[in-house]
Amino acid sequence: MTHRILWCLAALSFPLAASAQVAVSSNDGKTTIVDGVNTVPPMPQPDMVSVLDLSVLPPRVIGEVAVPGGWSAPPQSVAVTPDGSLALVTSGARLDPANPSRTVFNDTLTVIDLTATPPAAIATLKTGARAAGVSINAAGTLALVANRAAGTLSVFTIAGRSVTPAGMVDLGAPGSDPSLPVFAPDGRSAYVTRNGDHRVSILAVEGSTVTYTGRDISSNLRPYSIDLTPDGAFAVVGNIGNGPTGGVDTVSLIDLRPPLPRVVDAVVVGLIPEGLAVSPDGQHVAVCIQNGSNLSPRSPLFSTYGFLRIYRIDAARLAQVAEARIGRWCQGVAWSGDGQGVIVQAALDHEIQAFAFDGARLDSRGAVRVTGAPTGLRTPPARPR
Repeated sequence: MTHRILWCLAALSFPLAASAQVAVSSNDGKTTIVDGVNTVPPMPQPDMVSVLDLSVLPPRVIGEVAVPGGWSAPPQSVAVTPDGSLALVTSGARLDPANPSRTVFNDTLTVIDLTATPPAAIATLKTGARAAGVSINAAGTLALVANRAAGTLSVFTIAGRSVTPAGMVDLGAPGSDPSLPVFAPDGRSAYVTRNGDHRVSILAVEGSTVTYTGRDISSNLRPYSIDLTPDGAFAVVGNIGNGPTGGVDTVSLIDLRPPLPRVVDAVVVGLIPEGLAVSPDGQHVAVCIQNGSNLSPRSPLFSTYGFLRIYRIDAARLAQVAEARIGRWCQGVAWSGDGQGVIVQAALDHEIQAFAFDGARLDSRGAVRVTGAPTGLRTPPARPR
C-alpha cells in the first residue's frame, strides 16, 4: 500500500506528462551479495520499479510500483517508448516456490503505463526462459526481448497501450546466451549480443517480422551490453570476459557502415563493464565498470568502489575523457536528454548516483535511494539525427 500512496503524492507534485526527462529503474528485492556470491536475503522484498525525473540532478523518484525484475541480465532489462508513455520490464529470475532461499529462471515481460495517474502495470506477457535485455524501435511499434536460457528472442508489437506477442526468433544455438537486442535507428535491422558464443548477430526487420540473417560480428570475449549511436553508424559493446578470473575486460567499437560491419577499435576498461550508454548526440559513451566491487573481500581483485568512465567516439576511435569513482556492484547507466548529466546504478548501495558532465570532466551531483537493488535502467531512446 505504501508504494501506491507514494505514487499518488508524486503524481500531484511531478506529473509525468510534464516531464520530458523520464528514466525507469528496475530494482531487485530478492538479491544481495554475500562474500562475493549473489544471495537471496533473509527477508526478500518485492521487486520494484522506480520512475525518475531526470530534469534535476540527482534525479527525483516520482513513484514506485511493484513489478517483477531480475539481476541476471544486462542493465538494459528496461525499455521506454520514444514518447515516454510505456515502459517494458523483463524478469529473468524469481524466487523458487519450493525453496525461497534461491531463485529460478523467469519468463515475463511487464507493461507499465507511464501516463496513468498513478502509473500502473497494465499487462504481463510471457517471453522465453530467462528474459534479459529488451529494446523498442524508434517508431515505438516493435520490441525485442532476449531469452538467455533459450537461445531465442521474443518479438512484440506495440499499438497505443497494447503490447502483443508477434513471434520468436531462433538463433539456432541454444547455448548462445542472447543478452541484449537493439534496433538500428531506421528500424530495418537489429543487433543482439551473444554472451555464450562471443558474437553480435545481425537481424533483419520487415514490419513485425524479425529474422536472423546468419551474419555475425566478432566483438570480443562475452559481449553483453550494446548501444548504437543515433545515426546508426557505430555500435559500442561491453565485453565482460571471464569475470574475476579473466583479468581486464574491453569495450569494442563496431563500424556498422557498408560494406562490412566490423570492429574498428577496442579499449581495455577494467573488470566487468556491466552497463553502457551512448550520449544523445552520439559523441560519447558512458561505461560503468564493477572493478571488483562485487567480489569477496578476500579476493585480491576486491575493491570498495566501481568506475564510471566517459569515452569520446572520434574518427572511429574510443578515447577516455573523464572518470569518477562510483558505488558497489554498479549496473545500469543513462544520460539526461541534454547530454550534460549521467546517472548510474549502485546495486549494493541501493542508490542511483548522479554526475554532471561538461565534455571534459565528471562532477558528483549526489545520489537518490531506491527500494531494492537497482539493476535495470533506461530512458526513452534518442531520436535519429
